[in-house]
Amino acid sequence: MSPPVAPPGWSRWLVPPAALSVHLSIGQAYAWSVFKPPLESALGLSGTQSALPFQLGIVMLGLSAAFGGTLVERNGPRWAMTVALLCFSSGFLLSALGASLEQYWMIVLGYGFVGGIGLGIGYISPVSTLIKWFPDRPGMATGIAIMGFGGGALIASPWSAQMLESFGSDSSGIALAFLVHGLSYAVFMLLGVLLVRVPRTEKPVESGPSVLAGPQVSAQQAIRTPQFWLLWIVLCMNVTAGIGILEKAAPMITDFFADTSTPVSVTAAAGFVALLSAANMAGRIGWSSTSDLIGRKNIYRVYLGVGALMYGLIALFGDSSKPLFVLCALVILSFYGGGFATVPAYLKDLFGTYQVGAIHGRLLTAWSTAGVLGPLIVNWIADRQEEAGRHGASLYGLSFVIMIGLLVVGFVANELVRPVDPRHHVPAPKEAAHVERQQSESA
Repeated sequence: MSPPVAPPGWSRWLVPPAALSVHLSIGQAYAWSVFKPPLESALGLSGTQSALPFQLGIVMLGLSAAFGGTLVERNGPRWAMTVALLCFSSGFLLSALGASLEQYWMIVLGYGFVGGIGLGIGYISPVSTLIKWFPDRPGMATGIAIMGFGGGALIASPWSAQMLESFGSDSSGIALAFLVHGLSYAVFMLLGVLLVRVPRTEKPVESGPSVLAGPQVSAQQAIRTPQFWLLWIVLCMNVTAGIGILEKAAPMITDFFADTSTPVSVTAAAGFVALLSAANMAGRIGWSSTSDLIGRKNIYRVYLGVGALMYGLIALFGDSSKPLFVLCALVILSFYGGGFATVPAYLKDLFGTYQVGAIHGRLLTAWSTAGVLGPLIVNWIADRQEEAGRHGASLYGLSFVIMIGLLVVGFVANELVRPVDPRHHVPAPKEAAHVERQQSESA
C-alpha cells in the first residue's frame, strides 16, 4: 500500500494536515484520565488498575514504533496510517465490548495492547515523509504533526466528558462512548490515509536542499553509533522530567498550596491540567520551529538546562507563589512537548533521511522507559514521604532534586553528541539506488 506520488504542482502544505489527522486522533491517549473515575466506579477498580490501559498503551507505543519502524520505511506512510487506523479504532471497539460485558481485561487488551500498537505506528507514520517534503525546515514540519499528539487531549477530554454525561457513566454508557470514539476516529484518520503523498523527486522544494544531502545512515547502523544512544539518554531524561509533572499535575498543585491561605480548588486544578496540555502542544510547534533557526543541539541545551533551572525554582520557591509554580510548570511542559517534536529533525541532521522513520521508532523506546520512570519517581517518593508524616510541598522536594539530576545527565549527553563517523554512512550509489527503487515502486 505505497502512497501515490504527488503530481506536478502538488502543494507540500497538504501533507501536514494528513499527518495532523492521525496525530490529533491518537493524541486522545492523554485524555485517558477522563475514563478513570467512571471505570473505577462501574467496575470496582482501584486507581492503579484503572491506569493500566494507559500505561500499557505507552509501553506498546514505544515497542511498536521500535519494531515497526523499518516496516513503516519500507511500506510508506499510507500503509502505516492504515495500520494505525485499524489498530487504534479496533482497540476502542474491543474496549467497548469489554465495558458492555464488564470484562476489564478486554479494555486493557483493546485500549492498551491493540490500541497501543496503533499509537506507535501512527506516531511515526508521517515523520520520514514530512522531512522529505520539508528538507529546508524539518523541525517546523515535524513539529506541526507532533503538535497534534500533544493537543489531541484538548479535543478528546471535553468530548469524552460530554459523552459520559449524555450516555451515563455506568458500564453501558462507557461502552457507548468507546464505540463512538472508535468509529469517529476511524473516519477522521481515513482523511490522512487518502491525503498523504510522497514527493515526486529527491528535491521537492525549489532551490531547497536535497533530501539526500549530508550523511545517510541505515537504522541498523544507527543503533551501533554512540550518537544514537546519547540521543536516547537525552530524550529519556527530558521526557522523564516532563511526565513526572504531567501525570500528577492536579494533586501536585493541590498539595503544594494545601497548607497556605489560598488552597487550590478542584476546578482550578483541572484548569491547571488544561494549561499544561496547551503548553505541551504549543512547545511542539514553537520550540521545534526555533530549532531550525538556532540548531538542534542548542535547543536541547535550552530544554535540559533551563528545565533544570525551572525545577530548582519550584523546589525552592514554588509553594510561596502560585504564578511562579504555574509558570515554571508550563515552561517544563513546553520543553517536554518540544523535545518530542525536535528529535526527528535532530536524527535527520545526524543520520540523514535514508531510514529516519525507522531510527525514530527505535529511539521512542526511551519514551516507554520514561513513561514508567517519571511517574514512578514522583508517586513512590510522595507515598513514602506521606507515610513519614510529611505533607504539602515537602512530598515532592526529593523527587524534584532527582529530576534536576536527570536533566543534568541529559545535558551532558547532548554535549557529547558529535557528527556520525563516515564508516557508518551508507555508500551513495547504494542509497540513491534504494531511493530510486522506492519511487518506482510507489509510482
